Amino acid sequence: MSKRNIFNRIYIWVPLMIAAAVALGIIVGSRFHKQGYIGDGDRKINTILNLINDQYADTVNIGDLVEMTIPKMLAGLDPHSVYIPASDVEDVNGELEGSFSGIGVSFQVMNDTVTVVEVVPNGPSEKVGILTGDRIIAVDDSTLIGVQQSDVMKRLRGPKGTKVKLSIKRNTSTKPLTFEVTRSDIPVQSIDAYYFLSEGVAYIKVNMFGRHTYEDFLNVAFTLERGGAKSFVIDLRGNGGGLLDVAMLMANEFLEPNRLIVYTKGREHRVSQEYWSDGTGAFRNAEVVVLIDEFSASASEVFAGALQDNDRGLIIGRRSFGKGLIQQQFSLPDKSAVRLTIGRYYTPSGRCIQKQFKPGDENGYTLEVYDRFSRGEAYNKDSIKVDKEQVFHTSTGRTVYGGGGIIPDIFVPNDTTHLTNYYFAVANAGLLQKFAFAYTDINRKELDKVKSAEQLLKLLPPDDVLLDDFVSYAAENGIPKRWYYINISKPLIVNQLKALIVRDVYDMSHYYEVYNATDKVVQTALKSLKSGKARFPIMPERSKTDAKKK
Repeated sequence: MSKRNIFNRIYIWVPLMIAAAVALGIIVGSRFHKQGYIGDGDRKINTILNLINDQYADTVNIGDLVEMTIPKMLAGLDPHSVYIPASDVEDVNGELEGSFSGIGVSFQVMNDTVTVVEVVPNGPSEKVGILTGDRIIAVDDSTLIGVQQSDVMKRLRGPKGTKVKLSIKRNTSTKPLTFEVTRSDIPVQSIDAYYFLSEGVAYIKVNMFGRHTYEDFLNVAFTLERGGAKSFVIDLRGNGGGLLDVAMLMANEFLEPNRLIVYTKGREHRVSQEYWSDGTGAFRNAEVVVLIDEFSASASEVFAGALQDNDRGLIIGRRSFGKGLIQQQFSLPDKSAVRLTIGRYYTPSGRCIQKQFKPGDENGYTLEVYDRFSRGEAYNKDSIKVDKEQVFHTSTGRTVYGGGGIIPDIFVPNDTTHLTNYYFAVANAGLLQKFAFAYTDINRKELDKVKSAEQLLKLLPPDDVLLDDFVSYAAENGIPKRWYYINISKPLIVNQLKALIVRDVYDMSHYYEVYNATDKVVQTALKSLKSGKARFPIMPERSKTDAKKK
């Protein structure tokens, strides 16, 4: 296995390269073709296909049969080897590549109507005058009323430079408005939010590791540093991963030189590599906390594992997903693609954090996350399953375990304090978002004049009034008033309504600023930083006996 400094082959200002042969999760654009037979297996498959084509009682489209067969064949390998039809390749790759061609809006389908909830600054829609709150009722004279969200996306996206005609219903106009929008490249935002939790403590929410995530992360981190940030809370909850090289570059920013970030093993020599920090990181002196949960996977686990095993950062939250397999994408002759598992990655202490799986049992593998809730793991640290035969140690001697995700240094249970059947009913019906948008839409003229989220919150009705208005709205939409449960859920409902209203007026960053004020994981991170628990190198906790001896 060869040893490499992380920057020997990775440069941020040019497309991140196929050192990407290790790319965890997804490496876009690799091509693969081998001539000749593998053995008797492919002869058998071709013989069967020819028999079906020539002899089967009914006419069969062999192409369709192959399309159905390939996913089942790959499912027999592992849960992450997948087939991507040619029609989906561009959309699937678009997010990781950092952009796609479209009109530059975020939307939600509300009451069967496509509603614009955010307009990309300086994007094609903003340039022609489309506003937040507009309803898109038709695309190129084809109605969008009652159309599914996935179908809306396909109609709005398209090749760069093509034009699309939108029919818009706006509250200030009695007649539909028509706009012609020229599609353009729309950047995919991988940083949802960044702001100060308190003086000197910066928060950054990273939703994926895409092609431009490292650049975006550096931009916001430097902005926060100039504003006085001395420590960082990096929120990777819900981050399903992406490009391994991007996660390594981010980890490098926090590590001293010659620290192992991750190593990989595969059948081919090129896959077996070690990746080390080079000492050029801009935030080597900043304390850092990483937030994870059961939906943090892949590249998120590489980042968290690198900081945990090097005793560089404090990991807070719940056990991560457990994806330690490496995929490489191979293009096929018809422009479809296969993402094939080519190896495994290991954290610096030697852990492979891939959880167990049964080939072909994709549902069981995916639902394992939800099984954790049923067996109490989300609520009790003692319920976390660890493999006692896979014991490893960090650089200072702290015990960590392999075989199923990153276990946090500080466990924070899922907060169920205010969860009731009433809350689940209104949340599952999407009524929180719908009410918040309706409130914003009605009061948009007044709310748009406000210059900060803090001022906006002061304009909102008192909590009791806001709650009562929402409960009446929910009752009109089929959810009866059940005040015993409503009062239990009041803090959760009111805080979410405020956060959603702020989002609809501003953006997602302001949403998290409001929402996180009552988020126990974020607040635990803040307290840990203030109490010195994130000072590095993070040392093993001493037993009470050791403490008395000293």
